Amino acid sequence: MRDYVIDIDSLTKIYKTGKTDFKALNNVSLKIRKSDFVAIMGPSGSGKSTLMNIIGCLDRPTSGRIIIDEENISTISDNQLAIIRGRKIGFIFQRFNLMPTMNALKNVSLPMIFLGTSKAEREQRAAELLAKVGLTNWATHRPSELSGGQQQRVAIARALSNNPSIILADEPTGNLDTKTGEQIMDLLVELNQEGKTILLVTHAQALKRFANRVVHMLDGEVSEE
Repeated sequence: MRDYVIDIDSLTKIYKTGKTDFKALNNVSLKIRKSDFVAIMGPSGSGKSTLMNIIGCLDRPTSGRIIIDEENISTISDNQLAIIRGRKIGFIFQRFNLMPTMNALKNVSLPMIFLGTSKAEREQRAAELLAKVGLTNWATHRPSELSGGQQQRVAIARALSNNPSIILADEPTGNLDTKTGEQIMDLLVELNQEGKTILLVTHAQALKRFANRVVHMLDGEVSEE
């Protein structure tokens, strides 16, 4: 249905470790509407990172169906999967994952290279996004010259570079102090209000108040508040 930007039905993921099978996801079904802000919560090993990786087109399910923006990604080729990942999904990580030898502007520009955007367009959009996250004056600084909060803002700008409809944020405040973490969450709320669908993976109970839906995971299964 058009109402759902993410439509997951009976998703199972089994990892084989030697002779042992480990079921990371067990028959998960979940529907997420456009502009939802969903917090996915659960202890380590609950399956939340596996679910995030499949939604982010970084992994494939063993069985079941997942539709992203009307595209069934369960059955498409690796190349098609990479195209969807590049165009529809932005990633924000706990450890920022910035390129240490590149300044902020080049870090934000990087994903646009893979879509064939011209250098002039890349630099203009990167500058606009740095302005959006309040870092215009830090465009030429490398990650080592930025605070943790500033690095995460660069990472958010990078996640927005290809104008994705979905933002996946994996413990985005995990390496930040409380005040800076609140500022990052406020920025994610602002993006959500602009129409982005936000999926937040976290174990921090304090962060669920920013979401309009809370999904709990345990032993590869989901329940919702």
